[in-house]
Amino acid sequence: MPKALLQLYFIKPMKKTHSARCFFKLFFPLNDRSTIFHKQRLYFTSASFKCVIIQDNYIKTSKYNIFTFLPINLFEQFQRVANAYFLVLLILQLIPEISSLSWFTTIVPLVLVLVITAVKDATDDYFRYKSDQQVNNRQSQVLISGSLQNEKWMNIRVGDIIKLENNQFVAADILLLSSSEPYGLCYIETAELDGETNLKVRQALTVTSDLGDISKLIDFDGEVICEPPNNKLDKFTGTLYWRDNKYPLDNEKMLLRGCVLRNTEWCFGMVIFAGLQTKLMQNCGRTKFKMTNIDKLMNTLVLWIFAFLISMGIILAIGNTIWETQTGINFQVFLPWDNLQSSAVFSGFLTFWSYVIILNTVVPISLYISVEILRLGHSYFINWDWNMYHSQTNTAAVARTTTLNEELGQVEFIFSDKTGTLTQNIMVFSKCSINGHTYGKTACVDFSFNPLCDKKFKFYDGSLVEAVKLEDPAVQEFFRLLALCHTVMPEEKREGHLVYQAQSPDEGALVTAARNFGFVFRARTPETITLYEMGRAVTYQLLAILDFNNVRKRMSVIVRNPQGQLKLYSKGADTIIFDRLDPSSEDLMYTTSEHLNVREGLRTLALAYKDLDEHYFEVWMKKLLFASTVIENREEQLADIYEEIEQGLKLLGATAIEDKLQEGVPETIACLNLADIKIWVLTGDKLETAMNIGYSCNMLRNDMNEVAKEHIISLSRVSSAAGDADKTDDVFEETIIAEYALVINGHSLTGTMFVFFLQAHALEPQLEHVLLELACLCKTVICCRVTPLQKAQVVDLVKKHKRAITLAIGDGANDVSMIKTAHIGVGISGQEGMQAVLASDYSFAQFRYLQRLLLVHGRWSYFRMCNFLCYFFYKNFSFTLVHFWYGFFCGFSAQTVYDQWFITLYNIVYTSLPVLGMGLFDQDVNDQNSLRYPSLYKPGQQNLLFNKNQFFLYTLQGLGTSFLVFFIPYGAFSVIVKEDGSSFSDHQTFAVTVATSLVIVVSVQIGLETHYWTTINHLFIWGSPTAYFAILFTLQSNGIFALVPTNFPFIGTARNCLSEKSVWLVILLTTVVCVVPILVVTFLPPLALFQQVRHLQQSRKKQGPQEQNLRRVRRTSSRRSAYAFSHQQGYGELITSGKNMRMSTVSTAHSPERTAHNSNWVGNVLKRKNEVSCISDESIEAPESSNRAIQTPKLQPTE
Repeated sequence: MPKALLQLYFIKPMKKTHSARCFFKLFFPLNDRSTIFHKQRLYFTSASFKCVIIQDNYIKTSKYNIFTFLPINLFEQFQRVANAYFLVLLILQLIPEISSLSWFTTIVPLVLVLVITAVKDATDDYFRYKSDQQVNNRQSQVLISGSLQNEKWMNIRVGDIIKLENNQFVAADILLLSSSEPYGLCYIETAELDGETNLKVRQALTVTSDLGDISKLIDFDGEVICEPPNNKLDKFTGTLYWRDNKYPLDNEKMLLRGCVLRNTEWCFGMVIFAGLQTKLMQNCGRTKFKMTNIDKLMNTLVLWIFAFLISMGIILAIGNTIWETQTGINFQVFLPWDNLQSSAVFSGFLTFWSYVIILNTVVPISLYISVEILRLGHSYFINWDWNMYHSQTNTAAVARTTTLNEELGQVEFIFSDKTGTLTQNIMVFSKCSINGHTYGKTACVDFSFNPLCDKKFKFYDGSLVEAVKLEDPAVQEFFRLLALCHTVMPEEKREGHLVYQAQSPDEGALVTAARNFGFVFRARTPETITLYEMGRAVTYQLLAILDFNNVRKRMSVIVRNPQGQLKLYSKGADTIIFDRLDPSSEDLMYTTSEHLNVREGLRTLALAYKDLDEHYFEVWMKKLLFASTVIENREEQLADIYEEIEQGLKLLGATAIEDKLQEGVPETIACLNLADIKIWVLTGDKLETAMNIGYSCNMLRNDMNEVAKEHIISLSRVSSAAGDADKTDDVFEETIIAEYALVINGHSLTGTMFVFFLQAHALEPQLEHVLLELACLCKTVICCRVTPLQKAQVVDLVKKHKRAITLAIGDGANDVSMIKTAHIGVGISGQEGMQAVLASDYSFAQFRYLQRLLLVHGRWSYFRMCNFLCYFFYKNFSFTLVHFWYGFFCGFSAQTVYDQWFITLYNIVYTSLPVLGMGLFDQDVNDQNSLRYPSLYKPGQQNLLFNKNQFFLYTLQGLGTSFLVFFIPYGAFSVIVKEDGSSFSDHQTFAVTVATSLVIVVSVQIGLETHYWTTINHLFIWGSPTAYFAILFTLQSNGIFALVPTNFPFIGTARNCLSEKSVWLVILLTTVVCVVPILVVTFLPPLALFQQVRHLQQSRKKQGPQEQNLRRVRRTSSRRSAYAFSHQQGYGELITSGKNMRMSTVSTAHSPERTAHNSNWVGNVLKRKNEVSCISDESIEAPESSNRAIQTPKLQPTE
């Protein structure tokens, strides 16, 4: 066996008991990949264990292959009850004794439907296959036989060591071993995973950071024990055993598939998870076969129609049996029974099946062909809509499926991601308050005086520049603090061209603001920070960084300026900083607080400083060094040391940063709310950030006054059912805001009650009902700190219990599960990657296009499809039930009324185009009015246009029309005569008269049903009767009869029949009697209301849209206090160690501290369910600090 050997373990804790383990030990000879073998060693104390199968790096998102396509696709298609129904009919038609129609009348349309659908499905799957192949065939450098060789991604295996170069995608989940940067650092972009474009840092273990040579990598024989494959993007747990030592592994050592290596020349990594076991693919979820509500209703209606068909067949079969017994026996002399017919009962049995075949056209196969054509047309309308085209990115809207268009008109819940979906993830330094003066309200500032300014930076208050030039001490200290107190890394690619690598967009915006106002952050070392203050280079000695964490919600730096003075600069959440101010800053604190109160959902920070005594600082540094070296409770001791020095601060002011929304987001949300669509924001960001965006989007408004926060604790029996006694202490923290807005914090899978609520989805149905009811009573719901799995669980919970149409919209790989779980998935095709788009049903470039997708295309598609189905059932019941009435006059012999060619062409030619024209082009109002009056969307949500009641009404209408179309000509022909005095006694003349009356009646009816006339509608509706007469005279002409006499027996009937004036009078009478009652019932009752609506529309036609309903609500007395950084503890230590002097560091954020208030409203909701208990009265009472906040509301945190 080769010397170089990698051993990889997977550990899987069992559900039943923590002592059970499942170990997998795999040996990979790195020098010879062709001779890989596996050894498995299992240890377990329970009979239940889960094996982890190691996969290669091949991915597959397509459903079919060349062998499975036909059986799987046919199985899916025959899940439609109608397709199975027509297959049974086809089998019946092949039996000569019961079939009175040719088999080709069914098999041709059925095969056509199956082929068209199969081609569409194959085309969609082929594009998925091409996308898979494009990814699988990407090249990567793999260490094989002692050298780097190019290898396709799909051939990469677990245990391979691969080399990545700058700007390359990561091929699999790999453990970072070494890189070109000092100390094994590398920088990655995770836009494909979480939609964030800011760079993040990863660092290899110190013991592997020098494995940059091939010779050293060949000798690497480490052993890794790690967790099994899972979908947790922000967590990884493992241990490396190498050279008789063990080293902990976490997410900071991992490069996940889908990331892009940035600003790093190269790095080496070892593959831990590959293919479908990577975290990216684990979050993708399974592709599900989606059916619309109309499809499901159609399946039910087909069963109803089949039962109705069976009932008619039984009635006519009984009639045949009675007729054969009483009357038919008299005709057996010249009409003897066939050999097969032995009795009247058996004759009735055969007649039953014959009528089942004849009457099957109540649900013709052409219905499904027409539905597919309509859906395809509606999809093209979405693709061709220039109002949904984004010119900046050259991105058009794309309907990636053709089966869900009408469901776009029935959406009740929208689940939206935040970053990259609602926002651009671009932070803008908007306003600031310095020494009691507010800035940011006037004209744009000219920064030409500063040669190092960022040309893209905009600020709207020239007085601030003048204050800087006049050397106002407070203003200069303000910007000096912004330039010093941060963890940004500068990169100067050429003289004067600075690029800041920030761990969060917030920090980048603040440092850029200081740069433009003359305090340019130019360079840093582990011990110094160099600024250019108004063109003069100034170097500060960096003595300490008091790092950020989610509890402190602030960061500070201690520096020594060139004059030798010690300064502490601090920035953080305003409520945190205000509690640590010197009493001399009290007046300024109140003034600054008033300035913060008028911010419109901006992310605010307070800035303060402190002059330090030299002796005091030396004593404090000794305490800091001691606390940083202790083993136990190190973090707590450091926090106490930081707290000690961060007292008695002097306030400088505050900043307000705008998390720049995408264009039109507030207006879109307001419009969708008017359409009674509930919008839930599901984001991984922390609570303050999520609430700021809520205010910016007008989802949270100033009139939604905060009334309570409450801890809700589960019953102990629920916790015991979960098998974890610790969960009794878990809490579900929520912020309830008046007017029903709910902000839910789901920080982690084990730390909050929100996650327990998601787990209760499977464990305690009563609890999930309580929480779902609580959320649905709220107008706005924001879920922060949720994982991709939690997003999907929330969507599934609403789908399961509310039975409402859900839509999920996102832009990153962390949204894929949510997108696939919802009824409709929408992907934002922006700069954050294409994972969400590839998994979506629809895609476009901006969130604002969702308004047009739903209110215009969705509503039109639903309206058109419903009208199409109602009319289709009407015309087919009118056509088919004529055979039922005729059965009572033909001895129940299963003889057809019409010519066989009319039966074949009725749905294919005579009536197909008018109903297609209506289904494609009809509209009750235009797109402008659809957007102007969002309440027009509500009928779709309430399923008013096509339901079982509507189907029953149109069935009755078709039944009545068939009755009149049959009996009016039948009665008329019994009393009238031809012009030559002879009677109308032949079946052929009667058939032509009934068929002509039917075609004219259904054509007039669709004309009455049409709301929007186009040239195509005119051509189809009036062209169909014309085509009918042309085909009728052709098929019954002498020439056709001479060619094929057996197939065209109605020779000359049309010419002789339709030349009679009395026949035309009968046709006219039939048409009038059929249409007039519909006119009366349909148009007279709502006529007055219709006129009022039209008058209102015309009176407002010259006005613009009703902006008063959509305008931004200005916040005047509330704010979101937030240290709005995506910081993580530890970056201060990384900077002072000098390990990242070339780049910035980045990380994800943690959630803020939790708080609690009282909510009687929530309590009342929960008491009705008796499933959860609230905390005790003594814990409900507000603490002393809260009482203080109530006494001074302008300082009250509104988290």
